[in-house]
Amino acid sequence: MNHAGKVVCNSSRFKKTSSILHRLHIRKQKTANFFSTSTVMEKDFTHIIVGAGSAGCVLANRLTEDSSNNVLLVEAGPKDTIMNSMRLLWKIHMPAALTYNLCDDKYNWYYHTTPQKNVDNRVMYWPRGRVWGGSSSLNAMVYIRGHAFDYNRWQDEGAEGWDYDHCLPYFKKAQTHQLGADTYKGGDGPLNVSRGDTSGPLYQAWIEAGKQAGYPYTDDLNGFQQEGVGPMDMTVHKGRRWSAATAYLRPVLGRSNLQTEVQCFTTKIIFDGKKAVGIECMINGQRKEFRASNEVILSGGSINSPQLLMLSGIGNADDLNKLDIPVVENLPGVGENLQDHIEVYVQYKCKKPITLYSAQQLINMIPIGAEWLLKQTGMGATTHLHAGGFIRSKPGVSHPDIQYHFLPSQVIDHGRVDPEFHAFQAHAGTMRESSRGWLKLKSKNPKDHPIIEPNYLSTEEDIVDMRNCVKLTREIFQQKAFDELKGEELRPGAEVQSDSEIDAFVRKYCDSSYHPSCTCKMGAESDKMAVVNNEGQVYGLENLRVIDASIMPSVVSGNLNGPTIMIAEKIADRLRNREPLHMPNTPVYQPKSLSEQR
Repeated sequence: MNHAGKVVCNSSRFKKTSSILHRLHIRKQKTANFFSTSTVMEKDFTHIIVGAGSAGCVLANRLTEDSSNNVLLVEAGPKDTIMNSMRLLWKIHMPAALTYNLCDDKYNWYYHTTPQKNVDNRVMYWPRGRVWGGSSSLNAMVYIRGHAFDYNRWQDEGAEGWDYDHCLPYFKKAQTHQLGADTYKGGDGPLNVSRGDTSGPLYQAWIEAGKQAGYPYTDDLNGFQQEGVGPMDMTVHKGRRWSAATAYLRPVLGRSNLQTEVQCFTTKIIFDGKKAVGIECMINGQRKEFRASNEVILSGGSINSPQLLMLSGIGNADDLNKLDIPVVENLPGVGENLQDHIEVYVQYKCKKPITLYSAQQLINMIPIGAEWLLKQTGMGATTHLHAGGFIRSKPGVSHPDIQYHFLPSQVIDHGRVDPEFHAFQAHAGTMRESSRGWLKLKSKNPKDHPIIEPNYLSTEEDIVDMRNCVKLTREIFQQKAFDELKGEELRPGAEVQSDSEIDAFVRKYCDSSYHPSCTCKMGAESDKMAVVNNEGQVYGLENLRVIDASIMPSVVSGNLNGPTIMIAEKIADRLRNREPLHMPNTPVYQPKSLSEQR
């Protein structure tokens, strides 16, 4: 997407745009007959899970461990395999091919925001997964948990029992780490996590430059010490993307008490008074109803879950009345509190031909792809996001508020435009923006995407933080470690120096880090903007839960896939009446003094 909000796919690899727009037009035409189909009643289940993403796959696995449960998992998109076979879709499962789905709405909801008044009125592109695995099948496979203090903050914000000591054991339960189990790493969970190889000269330069700039080295961004620069973890295993579908769903498809439906578009939750009793959905143009005796669980993510709640009459009563949607429960917090991370790319030409530029040329991509298809090895078997870091932007900050992903390549427009040079970059973004957004229904037609208003850079604090983010990133790249490698600065560019020029650069080039969250926030019943309690149960209603990234009270300091899986693991135990796991007094790194930044 260019900075006027229009789709740009001028690479030969992304010539599908016109066909996508055509499909979108056909979809729009089909909605004219959307409400005129007959209804078919289906069999009952104990639990219905809406959305086969990071949370939904976990829940399908854990709930069907109990033979007394009979679970239905519905997904609006397709499977992550080819047709009805188990052959993998290479675009999803080859780690290095992660950008290929950004111009393909077959696996992608293809959302866009409203024009953002504080970022040059740009329309922001928000890809979200619409396939088995959800966004874990489209993301960059970076595994980050966030900081321990994020979860202690959740507890302070009213999410009782969600402090770090109660969350860490569920991170461990989910995970099998390549380096083996310890106090912080899991050793026998479904989610395989590998450590990035930082032996290459550019990764080494990044880590050394960070240390030269005064930041500590950390050997585990998810362990005792998040703060510093070091290697990153990836949800990659044996050369393949390890999505939630691969980790949790596909291994249990043979269970007799699990049924899955794909291309199943859920349009409404069915209620008997205040009790959720099922869902209404469309499959192959036919309206169907599925019934649940125990629970309906929404795991559609931070856009789809609040949208479905509002379509079903749960949300701000004034907004629902305007659309002539009967109000089931007035919950004004539905769709509010929208939070996301934004980032910019600070890019430099590389003096040596040691970046990914050569590998991204068609003549070299063919053998790389062939090697991956045959053996799942080689340059196609990784995301190349092997190093990163977390730093504090200024003195007095309790824990890191800037995140880095280092990449030995140049990314342009979400990767939808070809790189131009041998180059490298740091994805640099702030972690705890004070700006808050919202989403609302555009209409009562379920096919209409909701209005998404992230409200980026709406506070002076956020503007200053992003400005400092650029300055600190440049400072790292100015260290001696990059002297033999660093050429011309491509972005922001040498001409961008003053605060006002940096602010203009941020407005022109900042983009979403793909971390929408908090739109059905978890909190105490006394909090009038809370949507669910500390077990994901929707206030004022029976047998209805939301379990996904939307229930985060506030966004964590990092990527969202790992925390979302943890949330589902934790609530799954409560659904099964198990006592919460607890690791009291787990040590967490703190700097010797907060009076200095580093």
